[in-house]
Amino acid sequence: MAQPLKQKPVPVEDKQKELAKALENKLSDIQLQKTEDEAKTMADKFGLPYINLVGYPVDVEALGLLTEAEARAGQLAVVARDGNNLTIALVNPENKTAKDILAKLAQRGFKYSLAISSSADMAKILNRYSETKATEKVQLGVIGISENELSTIQQSVESLSDLKERLRSVPVGKILEIILGGALKIGASDIHFENEEKSLRLRYRVDGVLADIADVPKAGYEKIITRVKLMSGLKINVHNKPQDGRFTIKHQSLDMEVRAAVTPSEFGENIVLRILDPRTIKQNLEDLGMEENTLKTVKELLAKTTGAIMTTGPTGSGKTTTLYAFIQHINNPGIKVITIEDPIEYHIKGITQTQADEHAGYTFASGLKTIIRQDPDVILVGEIRDGETAEIAMQAALTGHLVFSTLHTNNAAGAIPRLIDLGVKPVTIAPAINATMAQRLARKLCEKCKTKQKIKEEDLKKIADEMAGINFKDYGLNTPDASTELYYPSQCKECNSTGYKGRTGIYELFQIDTEMEKLIQTSPAISDIETLAIKKGMVTLLQNGYIKVLKGITSVEEILRVMN
Repeated sequence: MAQPLKQKPVPVEDKQKELAKALENKLSDIQLQKTEDEAKTMADKFGLPYINLVGYPVDVEALGLLTEAEARAGQLAVVARDGNNLTIALVNPENKTAKDILAKLAQRGFKYSLAISSSADMAKILNRYSETKATEKVQLGVIGISENELSTIQQSVESLSDLKERLRSVPVGKILEIILGGALKIGASDIHFENEEKSLRLRYRVDGVLADIADVPKAGYEKIITRVKLMSGLKINVHNKPQDGRFTIKHQSLDMEVRAAVTPSEFGENIVLRILDPRTIKQNLEDLGMEENTLKTVKELLAKTTGAIMTTGPTGSGKTTTLYAFIQHINNPGIKVITIEDPIEYHIKGITQTQADEHAGYTFASGLKTIIRQDPDVILVGEIRDGETAEIAMQAALTGHLVFSTLHTNNAAGAIPRLIDLGVKPVTIAPAINATMAQRLARKLCEKCKTKQKIKEEDLKKIADEMAGINFKDYGLNTPDASTELYYPSQCKECNSTGYKGRTGIYELFQIDTEMEKLIQTSPAISDIETLAIKKGMVTLLQNGYIKVLKGITSVEEILRVMN
């Protein structure tokens, strides 16, 4: 019978190694538990949730919002992202570097929620940076848009018809570059990708009006939306809810921010890209299109050191551009200007611009309170949306500050009842406001192809009915009659066959004097305010539009389109 094999005795040295290893593992487990307990204590101290990052599905794209050096210095990491909403794990909320990084993220427009993690877990997450570097290089190679490539595209695109031809002949992988390059060349403010049942509709917004560009095959669109999401820092695998992001195009030594909004629809996801080109912003008052008397009044108002100027109009009527022009006109080293905006659209040198962030508790109202404590001379409030903001803005205007802001009303007279509706007392509004102004943007006739002809009978009637009481000589014009000649739109390659190129502002403005103050204190109707303003010389939006028609700047049909 075979004898069982005898096991060789385990050497003493190996037993010691096994014991040492077991002890090391035990100590490691104790140390890990200790760091977790410390993290939970830290979480309780600051009233924040504790997050166990072991096995946590970290979003690699979100992680890349911070550099490895920043993350290690602050002992924090962005572990998840939903549009502009971030989930951030950190070891110690009192870490000064962490606080600075969080502040910078807020300035970039991000909102975040914090959670405490252990230092051991954080070390593992930070090691993910080295694991993802290769992936990042590949992604950057895919989504990067070359400045040289954009320049080449722009040289071959002179008009919308040229762009349509290019889009028919380029491979799918190059379509996005062509679309962006063409938009910059033509001066489009927005690019719309609209999913339809069998194809994708591509449109540009040029001078405030949408124009069809092309239909893109559905298969190609999947590649476009993936690249847009990558560039904008959005989740590629999320298709059933809206996402917002941004990316930057570096072109001709300029940084142009592009804001991306992705929205689910019946046939797939739609994209709108808004291009913020600093070259398109009119920063001088003289460039806005105001008549000489209006411009003179505005400059006198801007010379004051206290009171509010309210600018009104619908979305896209140029209100923000006007406020920026106000700031540029008065900005000098002797005054302090602070803004609160949502979002900051263009950056202006020499002033302090802040962005509202409701998630972080920095609303227009709370931000305005903070701004006042910073001893500013001039305050710009991007928009008055609620009663608290309105009340604080009016009080600031009464206490030695020059305040600029906007309201969504149809005309200048509507600003007063709107503030009353928000809860501001008429006795506060009357002395606080220096003037209210309404505006629209109208397309200008193309200088290359506009044609001169005898005024149409229906146009003469419209102008005559509206302009009763206007002294045309004040504007260097003759009273229009049947022999008057006007310019009308035509078509050419320069204006993409629209008849129009560029836009100008149309304005109405009235100042608050003693008589108007007394009327405001009665909580008047809009019509009563407008009647008194016109009596005191206010030129209405429609009248100002027709003045520009008679000067050959725009057309009757365009003014009627803008004024609905």
